[in-house]
Amino acid sequence: MDELRELYQATILDHNRKPRNFRVLEGPALHADGHNPLCGDQLTVYLDLEGERVKDVAFQGTGCAISVASASLMTDFVQGKSLEEVERKFRDFHEMVTSEPGSPVQTPDIGKLAVFSGVREFPMRVKCATLAWHTLRAALHQDGSTARTE
Repeated sequence: MDELRELYQATILDHNRKPRNFRVLEGPALHADGHNPLCGDQLTVYLDLEGERVKDVAFQGTGCAISVASASLMTDFVQGKSLEEVERKFRDFHEMVTSEPGSPVQTPDIGKLAVFSGVREFPMRVKCATLAWHTLRAALHQDGSTARTE
């Protein structure tokens, strides 16, 4: 558990300091805004699709280290994935971070995103970790509303 905690801290710090895919996509096919009013996190997720696959994905915004790192890791992870895979990984990630603290962590093939399993110990931080994912889903569903984690 200590190893996972150290990896969590190192990964969060790295992706917060140097977020991947932190840019605006010119003319993205899809985009959505997200807001976590409890923490003040705000971001926009941009997507370009090629058929049923994520061709390119990026984000811009401000937020706490967990929120920025989660968006950075998420954009790396979903790049090139099918929309079906993205939806499945959203469910896997959400289930992992909202599962009962102390229960065994199920991380089915989510790579580095597994470092967020410790967030479930801090319910207020779950909203920070999931904001990018909810915003990604809002972009895919294009309902025009701002994704919120309240």
